[in-house]
Amino acid sequence: MKSSIFLGLCCLAPMAQAETKSVYLEDISGARIQIASIDVAATGDYKITMSDAPFTDHFLSMRPFRCLQGPAKHWCFVPYPYEIERNISDGLTDLEYDFLFVWKGATDYGINMWNGVYYKMQQVEGHVSGTLHEMDMDILSAPPATGDLRPVAEKHLHESDPESHWLPRLVIE
Repeated sequence: MKSSIFLGLCCLAPMAQAETKSVYLEDISGARIQIASIDVAATGDYKITMSDAPFTDHFLSMRPFRCLQGPAKHWCFVPYPYEIERNISDGLTDLEYDFLFVWKGATDYGINMWNGVYYKMQQVEGHVSGTLHEMDMDILSAPPATGDLRPVAEKHLHESDPESHWLPRLVIE
């Protein structure tokens, strides 16, 4: 498991230094928006740098959000507020938590946390691909129990129809 994950993100394992990859959200036609870069060390530790350019600032439901503005929906980034290791040596779950979004209609005033977006990630032919799943982000409204670094369970995720959303895929390459 460890080497296949590193091959997907780092191309060479082990490596002498961190390698930088780009993170994209992709629409159904394949058009991409680069939203971040990720530096992955040989240990599996990683650091994400979110891009500023594609996001706009919004104040929604009494909170600030950084959103991507689409024709019919806005994709708003939700930084995971609790402890995670930020390491991919045993799987991609930490990355999944680092790329949470909530969508809202382009003309909607507020935001509804039950419109959560969770990208389930897997290695696919030398890159990482995330498939959109819907979730109610209200499960993250209270901190998880001490030591529980993975409060989102399979039962909280619902596979989505890619045609029904603006950005159904996340790609790291």
